[in-house]
Amino acid sequence: MSGAALRLTGVACARSGRMLFRDVSLDLTRGGAALLTGPNGIGKSSLLRLCAGLLPAFAGTVKRSGGVAMMDERLALDGDLPLAKALHVWAGLDGAGPGASPAALEAMALTPLADLPVRMLSTGQRKRAMLARVMASGAGIWLLDEPGNGLDDLSLDRLGRAVSDHLAGGGIVVAASHQPLPLRDPVHVALTDHQAEAA
Repeated sequence: MSGAALRLTGVACARSGRMLFRDVSLDLTRGGAALLTGPNGIGKSSLLRLCAGLLPAFAGTVKRSGGVAMMDERLALDGDLPLAKALHVWAGLDGAGPGASPAALEAMALTPLADLPVRMLSTGQRKRAMLARVMASGAGIWLLDEPGNGLDDLSLDRLGRAVSDHLAGGGIVVAASHQPLPLRDPVHVALTDHQAEAA
């Protein structure tokens, strides 16, 4: 993660013919964090996808260094596989080491569910599995879309420890979250300040 970096310069995003935001700039290096804020529908998820390279910028530039792992509303794990195997498959695709999956399962208190088919996970367990997938990736840049939704207090604490450890290890976190996250002096990106109608 020593080379993790994320830089957005004057970025604008258009979806379905509508400009969501414009002129967003962000410069994060080792241990850097950003918190995206704004009402539903303003473009927080689109900005995360743009950071991941899943959406093209309408204007401006996005530069990344290091691997990227994104957590959104999609589980992105094979529902027919046991949880441990499904997570191991993704970790392998991401080039993570053999211990990455067991460590992520342990961190999210999912080890007792390792042999359970992914499709049988509860809502909260699925959310923890999403977080475990991000953790097991070994990526330097974590993009988290409402990571605390559906988590109980104990699971929120685990999420907080995972985020803190990632930042302490030189990783980067960009999150859209209504729950408190242990982000050290995050850059606040209020998308209400970047609406296309703004002067």
